[in-house]
Amino acid sequence: MVRFFLGMDGGGSGARARLVDHAGELLGEGAAGPANIGNDMVGATAAFETAADLALSYGGLSRGDRAHVVAVIGAAGAGNAMLAEQLAVAPFGFHSLRVFTDAEIALEGAFAGGDGGIVIVGTGSQGYGRVGDRRFRVGGWGPSLSDGGSGAVIGRRAVRRALEAHERLATSSPMTEVLFERLGGSTAALSAFGKAARPADWARLAPIVFDHADGGDPVAAAIIAMAVAEIEALVGRLVADGVGRVALMGGLAASFRPQLSPDVVQVLAEPLGDALEGALGLARKDVGA
Repeated sequence: MVRFFLGMDGGGSGARARLVDHAGELLGEGAAGPANIGNDMVGATAAFETAADLALSYGGLSRGDRAHVVAVIGAAGAGNAMLAEQLAVAPFGFHSLRVFTDAEIALEGAFAGGDGGIVIVGTGSQGYGRVGDRRFRVGGWGPSLSDGGSGAVIGRRAVRRALEAHERLATSSPMTEVLFERLGGSTAALSAFGKAARPADWARLAPIVFDHADGGDPVAAAIIAMAVAEIEALVGRLVADGVGRVALMGGLAASFRPQLSPDVVQVLAEPLGDALEGALGLARKDVGA
C-alpha cells in the first residue's frame, strides 16, 4: 500500500529530499552532498540515500517503511538515459522509483504541470521549456563547454582574473586580491586549487563576485555583466521557441533577478513551487493521487 511520497532533487551543489504523506502533509526533509550523476554516480547515489534517510527519519519512518514510499528523483546528468536507468535500479528499497532530469522536476514545480519555461542557475545553468507536446532544452552541458552564467563558470572566471592580476597580466581589484588570498595566497596554491576543484567548488566563489560587483569592483562587474548576458540569452532562446513565461530558479536566481534587463523581466514568472514540489507532483501522478 502506498502511504508516502518522496521527492528528491540533486545537482552539483547537493541533494535534497522531501517526504509527505498521502494527504500532502510535510513529514520530513533531508539534504546531503553533491549529486550530479553525470559526474559521480557512486557519490550521487550515496547522497540521495543520505538525503532520503534523513527525510524519512525526521518523519518517524524506519527503513521497512520504504516499501510504502513512491519516490521521484530529479538528477543533474539524468539526460543520459543509461545513467538515469542505473540510478533508477539502485537498491533504495522504495515501492517505486522514477528518475527524471533536474530540469523536468523544476519545470513541473514552477508551473504545476502546465506549459512554461525555466532557467535554472546554480552550480550549473540550463534552460528548459514545454509547450504542449514539445520540449526545449538549451545549455546544461557542463561548465567546460556550456552552463553560461552559472556559479561554476563565474567562479572559474574570477579565479583566472585573480591569477592574471597577480602576474600583472590584467588589472587588479579588491575582488582579485580577496580571491587570491582566500585560495592560498600563491600561484602554486591557485594552480593546485584549479586542478582539484569540482564545479561546486568554483560555484562557492560566485557570491564573492556578486558582492564585489555590487560594491563597484570593475573586474567583478565585468564578470557579472557577461554572466547576465548569458542568462538573458537562455531566456531569449526559450521565448523564441514559443515559451510564453519563464521562471528563474536555482541558488543564484535571486542574485541575477535585479541585474536583468526590463525586456527579460517582463517575461519572468514567479514559480508556483520548487523542484521538490515538482518531484512530488510527478510521484502523485504515478499513483493517480
